[in-house]
Amino acid sequence: MSSPGSTPDVFQQVNQFWSILDDLSQSDPAAYNEFIKKQMKEGAEFCAPPELDSCLCTEILAAHLCPRQEPKKGSLYVNICSWKRVPAPRDPSMPLPACAGQLETDTDERQGRYSVLDVAFNPAVLQESKKDKREVHRLALGFAQQQRAMSLSQRYAVVNCSPKSSPQDVQRRLGYQQWPNTSSQPDIATQNPSALLQQISSLRSENQHTEPAGQFIPRPGEHKKTNLIQVISTTFVQPEKPKYQLEVKTDTVGSAHSMELTVDLPKVCSMSECQLRISKDDVLLEVEDVYHLLLEFPRTVIEDTATAIFNKKTRRLTLKVNVF
Repeated sequence: MSSPGSTPDVFQQVNQFWSILDDLSQSDPAAYNEFIKKQMKEGAEFCAPPELDSCLCTEILAAHLCPRQEPKKGSLYVNICSWKRVPAPRDPSMPLPACAGQLETDTDERQGRYSVLDVAFNPAVLQESKKDKREVHRLALGFAQQQRAMSLSQRYAVVNCSPKSSPQDVQRRLGYQQWPNTSSQPDIATQNPSALLQQISSLRSENQHTEPAGQFIPRPGEHKKTNLIQVISTTFVQPEKPKYQLEVKTDTVGSAHSMELTVDLPKVCSMSECQLRISKDDVLLEVEDVYHLLLEFPRTVIEDTATAIFNKKTRRLTLKVNVF
């Protein structure tokens, strides 16, 4: 006796479905043709490449304490793309599906160092926000900041295009590959259901291993929407904000000369678990799936003077940095 979901059961269900289509092709050819055409159309749409919708430009504020880490400071271009392969949101109260491509960094004589990141949404999401795209802009920037571990400026500009924003560049970074030509319509009347379903299946299943990893990202706080962040096929607990204390150190005459940030991290065992980035305006501390802390400094600091020490006994991180 085969268990539910086993290969024989699946084959039996497929054969039953083909038998139903055989009967439908004989009893109601018009309905049969309409069904097949709809499936072929949906398959072709699913195979369509991502399309550039709009482009944002902001600044990367993060500066790593370890110079070998990426990304470094410079301009960040976020290409917001429309892609049918990204699932449509099932419910307004659920997190929003999205995916991001590879972060590409280059230099330009005129603007210096810059990075480009593509963030794709289902076309229905972009159509819904057509009148006011500010929400999608905030989602894309927040997604980029979290997924690529960057501290970004809150200010951004909508630009006509970004460097390296050709369709080929966008498709390459998002992991899209050209699929076999499906533009020619099959002769539905002369093909049996089995042959047609195999064509439909090929539209949906080929090269699935090349698809980018999908993500669920939070929407801005609204009474009907949650703030869950979840990676597909992965259990994710939203990071908590750790307890911290930020002190401004002064000299004997009362002038500020440095700042000291202490953060209690009872769930951390080693400094290697922490991702710490600092700019002249703020500091970002992240421990994947555990802690997230983003603080603005009350005064401008000299980021190159920053030092961080983690005490394994007390599970406390201490960051010291001089001020201007």
